[in-house]
Amino acid sequence: MIEKLRTEFRGALLRPGEQGYDEARRIWNGAIDRHPALIARCAGADDVITAVRFARERDLLVSVKGGGHAVAGHAVCDDGLVIDLSLMNGVRVDPVARIATGAGGALWSDLDRETQHFGLATVGGIVSHTGIGGLTLGGGLGHLMRRFGLTVDNLQAVELVTADARRLRVDTDTEPELFWGLRGGGGNFGIATALSYRLHQVGPLVLGGRILWPLADAPAVLRAVAGFVAAAPDELNVIMRLGLAPPLPFVPAEQYGKPVLGLEIVWYGQHAEGQRVLAPLRAIGCPIADLVRPVPYLFVQSQADAGNPHGRHYYWRSQRIPVLTDDVVDVLLGHTESITSPMSYIGCFVMGGAVTRVDPEATAVGRRDPGFEINAVSAWSPSDPDGERHVAWVREFWAAMRPHSTGVYANFISDEDAAGVAWSYGSRLKRLTALKDQYDPANVFRRNANIKPSGGQR
Repeated sequence: MIEKLRTEFRGALLRPGEQGYDEARRIWNGAIDRHPALIARCAGADDVITAVRFARERDLLVSVKGGGHAVAGHAVCDDGLVIDLSLMNGVRVDPVARIATGAGGALWSDLDRETQHFGLATVGGIVSHTGIGGLTLGGGLGHLMRRFGLTVDNLQAVELVTADARRLRVDTDTEPELFWGLRGGGGNFGIATALSYRLHQVGPLVLGGRILWPLADAPAVLRAVAGFVAAAPDELNVIMRLGLAPPLPFVPAEQYGKPVLGLEIVWYGQHAEGQRVLAPLRAIGCPIADLVRPVPYLFVQSQADAGNPHGRHYYWRSQRIPVLTDDVVDVLLGHTESITSPMSYIGCFVMGGAVTRVDPEATAVGRRDPGFEINAVSAWSPSDPDGERHVAWVREFWAAMRPHSTGVYANFISDEDAAGVAWSYGSRLKRLTALKDQYDPANVFRRNANIKPSGGQR
C-alpha cells in the first residue's frame, strides 16, 4: 500500500527503520517516545489531502505534527499515521495590507523573522520554536496580547483540510461558524495548512527584559502586580515566573539555586514612558537583577527558548485564577519552595487589556475577564531517575490550586482528558460539539484536547 502512496505524495514517507524516521518522530517533550507506523512529511496542502484520504481508507489513527509542542505529545502516535507539516514552513507578508500568511508547519520564529523585516508583528507565543498552528487554534497567549488581544483575535483566515479530505478557506464571510470554532477549538475540525494574521507596527526595538526578586519579596511583588497591571496601560505586558535562580551572569552568585520571582516585561510604546510606568514596580523590595532595556522584538520572542529546550522531559498542569488572594499566594510560594527540579517553574500570564474587551462569544476561547493563567511546569533531564517525583510536584500544586480556579486555557490542557476539555470550554462545548458532528463525526482528528462528536465515536 505504501508503494502506491509514494506515487501520489510529493513529500517524504518514513517507516520504522528508515533514515530520518527517528528524528521525525521526536517532539519537544522528550518524555514522549512513540513509534508511528508511517510518518508523512507533507510538501504542501495536496500532500495533506492525500495523507488524510490514505488514513481514512485504512482506518489508521491520525496525529498531526506542526511544531510538536503539545506537552501531552498529541503530535505523534503509536502504530498510526503522523501527518507532519514541518516542511511546510513558508511565510508570506503583505506589508501594505499588513497581513502575514504562514504555512501550517511554520514556527513563530519563522513568522516573526519575516514580519520584522517590515517592522510588523502579531500576537504569538513566548517560545519561538512553538508552531503557529497549534498555538493559534487553541487561543494564543503572547507578549503583545494586552495591546492587541489573543492570537485568535488577529486571525483573518485559515486554509483547512477536513476529515473528508476537502480543502476549505475559512473566514468570517465564507464559514463563519467554523471560523468561530477554529478560534479556540484547537485541531478538532481539520488540519490548518495555512493561517493569515493581521499585523501591527512593532519594533524593531521594544522595552523588555526581566526583573528578579528573592522569594522573600514575592508576596509584596505579587500583590502589587495584581493591582498595578489592572490599571496599567495596554502597552504593558507582564508574565510572572517562580522558580530557582539559574547560574547565569546577570544573577548574583549567592542567589544561584535559590527560589526567586521574576517578571518578564514587554512594553510596546515609547521607551521613556515605559520606564516611568515601571518605576513603582522597581521600587518594591530589593530586586536582585533588572534587565529591562530596549531590545530587539525578536530577542523578546526568543528569550524563553533556552529555558524550554527540545528533548527535556516535561509535564504540566494549569488553571485560570481570577484573583491572587492570600491563599493563592501561599500556594504559589509554598510550591516554589518545594520545587523538585532546578529546571521546573510556575508561570503566570497576567490577563487584561485588549484581551478583556473582546466579546466572550466572539471566539471559542471564551473567558475574557481579567485574571491569571497559572501553569506549573516540571522539567528534568532524560537521565534523571526522579521523573515521577517531578510529576507529583505538579499534581500536588494543581490540587492545592483547584479550589481557587475557574477553568483552564485549552492550550494548557495536559492529561486531564474529557474533564479538562469540559472545564476549559464550559457552555461553549455544546456549540463546539455541533461543529465536530458536522466536520469530523468519525473523530478522525482525536489526537488533541479532544471534543468528541455526539455520536460517541472513539
